[in-house]
Amino acid sequence: MLDGASDEDLVTQIATQDQRAFRVLIARHMRRALRVAQATTGTAADADDIAQEAFVRVWHRASSFDQRIARFTTWFYRIVVNLAMDRLRRPRSEPLDHAANVASEAPDPLAHLVASEEQHMLAGALAEISERQRAAIALFHFEGLSGREGADAMNLSEKAFESLWIRARAALRQQVLARRLRPGAKP
Repeated sequence: MLDGASDEDLVTQIATQDQRAFRVLIARHMRRALRVAQATTGTAADADDIAQEAFVRVWHRASSFDQRIARFTTWFYRIVVNLAMDRLRRPRSEPLDHAANVASEAPDPLAHLVASEEQHMLAGALAEISERQRAAIALFHFEGLSGREGADAMNLSEKAFESLWIRARAALRQQVLARRLRPGAKP
């Protein structure tokens, strides 16, 4: 019954402390929250914490949601992006992401290695651009939001979001090229 409900209807139910509606909303949006948070912060551990905190905020602030002002996804992305940016402003400790990796049992280890290296290079390039630019890239490219939706999620005008997104793509392209042309790197 709740599976067919709109996100906005689920939030209305969550405002009455309906745990079933909350579980449905989490199932629908957890992966999105993780993708945006990880693309913005650059770490899976931070993304997990941010996604969980975002849903805690949805639970506690569901009664403040007004569907006349924004769609649920816009409201939710704004929560995730704000939490990710707050996380980036905190002093950081060294992540465990640099620990030794276990050998892959994937059928094609070479293809996996190449894809992993490209992903690592892209993550490194993303880490070099501003957090606002990372958020714009995550919302537009990773989540497929329109310019209007991305602007709403970041509390910007559509024109400001478009400008930020264009600068973000240029900065990311520059970082990727710089990484490819480093001494010892193959072009």
